Order: sequence, then C-alpha cells, then structure tokens
Amino acid sequence: QVQLVESGGGSVRTGGSLRLNCVASGDTSSEYWMGWFRQAPNAMREVFAAIDSDGDTYYVDSVKGRFAISQDSAKNTVSLLMNRLKPEDTAVYFCAADLTSGDSDYISGALSACYPIRPGPVNSVGYWGQGTQVTVSS
Repeated sequence: QVQLVESGGGSVRTGGSLRLNCVASGDTSSEYWMGWFRQAPNAMREVFAAIDSDGDTYYVDSVKGRFAISQDSAKNTVSLLMNRLKPEDTAVYFCAADLTSGDSDYISGALSACYPIRPGPVNSVGYWGQGTQVTVSS
C-alpha cells in the first residue's frame, strides 16, 4: 500500500505560478509512475503530467511549456511547478501513482514508450492523493 499526501495549491491570478508537492509513503520499494490528474467542474478526471522511475515524462498539450513535473526518488516526492496559469487551469488537482506493472498500463506503457497518454480507465490507477483546489482568476 502507498499513501499520497499533497500540498500546495490555492488561488492565483492569470499568469501566476503555483507549486504542488506529493509525498509518497508506505511500500515505495517497487517501481512506480507518479503523476497529476485534474478535474474541472462537470468534467472527467484526466491525467495531464506524469513521470516514471526512468524519468520519462508526459504532458498534455495544454500544459506543455508551462508546467514541469519532477521527482526526488530519495524523498519519494513528486512536484509540479505550474507557470503562466490560466483560468482554464482551474480544477481540483490529484496526485496519483501506480506500480509500473499495475493495471494502469495505459499510463505506464505510454510513458516508457514516450507516447502520448490516451484516455483510459482512471479507476485502474492504484493510489490517489486527497486532491487540492487550484483556482486561477482573470
């Protein structure tokens, strides 16, 4: 079992920056991918940034060049730096993780092959943080 605890988030004006952090605890000895999903009101929860144990990364087109995901394996932490935030970035942000060999192979497989992550079964992801609100006002 893995527990994920998020921090960061909040409210900013358009063009501002925020950093989200996610610390994993529990059984972190195996290989995992970690990433960030977000869910806007009346929308599906979608992955927009992810990183695997080899350092392969994925970003959805709408955040490329603005967001940066990083990990500190020694601290079991994944961070997300969000720059040039826009109102359309407003959502609840969730840290997520799963075994590289887990059921969420639509994410782990794409990461390892450096392919875009296609929409897939969100409920296949093994572990979730509690969620944190990010609000960007114009």
